[in-house]
Amino acid sequence: MEAGVVSTLIAGLLLGIKHSFEPDHVIAVSTIASKSKSLFRSLLAGVCWGLGHSFVLFVVGLLAIILKFQIPPEIESGFEIVVGMMLVYLGGNSLFAMSRRGGHLSLDNTNNPVYAKSVAIGGIHGLAGSAALTILVLSTVDDFAVAALYILVFGAGTIIGMASFTTALAIPIILGKMRLNIGKVLEFTTAVISLCFGGYYLYCHI
Repeated sequence: MEAGVVSTLIAGLLLGIKHSFEPDHVIAVSTIASKSKSLFRSLLAGVCWGLGHSFVLFVVGLLAIILKFQIPPEIESGFEIVVGMMLVYLGGNSLFAMSRRGGHLSLDNTNNPVYAKSVAIGGIHGLAGSAALTILVLSTVDDFAVAALYILVFGAGTIIGMASFTTALAIPIILGKMRLNIGKVLEFTTAVISLCFGGYYLYCHI
């Protein structure tokens, strides 16, 4: 493999890691990871987000490369509005659930619903981020195989970045001496931030 291709793929990996830490990504996944009862489940929540995100990016990216088209600004804006609505829903739903529990912490004891939600959130974020990624790929990579590999490596970077974040987020809950208090504060804080940021996100894109 040529040195230029290797450097391009390394750049894609690093950009994928950086991409995973965008505010809307971190805030959305935090509403789920803050409820996790173990480091492993938190890590899996991050991995599932990355898988959903990467799958959508890969499919949309390949279609864009094959058909040589760019996503219209109107459609891109529509995807961003969906992200904002999702953030508002996640935050509002968490606050509503906490109010029904009287402020008590709810640690998820089931695996599939949490992970399925993480995949879905990642997929929605993938749609919103597909426009920028396809523009980047189409402008920097000419070879189809390299372009496809670039998207895969970029996706791997998002998985690594988000898995690292969700694991780090769970550490104070799992290892803290005041686990329940920390967990309640974290769950409430992530819910409020998600609700407020989602509203702001909608304001900026409507």
